[in-house]
Amino acid sequence: MPTTFTDEQLGLITVRMNARALRIIMRPQVDGVVVTIPPHTSQKTLVDTLNHFRQRLRTRQLEMQKKETEAGGDTSHIGPDFRIETDLLTLTLEQGNRPTFYLRKEAERMVIVCPPDTDFDSTERQQVLHRIVERVLRTRAEELLPERLRALSLLHNLPFNICKVNVSKGRWGSCSARRNINLSCYLLLLPAHLCEYVMLHELCHTREMNHGPRFWTLLDSLTGGKGKAKTLRKELQKYHTSF
Repeated sequence: MPTTFTDEQLGLITVRMNARALRIIMRPQVDGVVVTIPPHTSQKTLVDTLNHFRQRLRTRQLEMQKKETEAGGDTSHIGPDFRIETDLLTLTLEQGNRPTFYLRKEAERMVIVCPPDTDFDSTERQQVLHRIVERVLRTRAEELLPERLRALSLLHNLPFNICKVNVSKGRWGSCSARRNINLSCYLLLLPAHLCEYVMLHELCHTREMNHGPRFWTLLDSLTGGKGKAKTLRKELQKYHTSF
């Protein structure tokens, strides 16, 4: 069964298998549906379930799209030469022969394949493309970031509870009093050393829940010496959660 495919009405369908799942769970997104399935679920069963809940899913999508439009969306323009190339992600765009958008993975490179007649000046097409890029960022971030955070946690003896990846554009990361860490998928747009800095910053909050002197001393010890942490923080301020 493919991990992603396109439905003409519902958009990009992302399929995730969970060994603990007891039933099919569908979460509508602005641009598609994320489906969690139990092991051994057939593609026919998946498609039948999508069709059964199609109208409900589509109604929820339209509600989400309306809210996004009212709140204002991304303003950057994605054209035929669009490309993201960072230490942690390579994403390109090309035009194909199919009538729908779909994703293709080539080793460590992700490709958004567009319909041959894609109008890149269309507001609707731009919205679709931005949503697909965001979906790629989140999926890739969920694959990479929690594992890297766990490795840093073990290396520096800074245990945390759980790690979640979100699509926050306001914060690169956060840590709660319960040692739950949230990481923005937009971390993939950073150089690897700044992505690591953010994760170390949040791990330090598992021991020091403020930005007092002891916090910075601890973070300095993990990043290269006195004053290094604030130097990295200043470098981070040059980057934004946009593509």
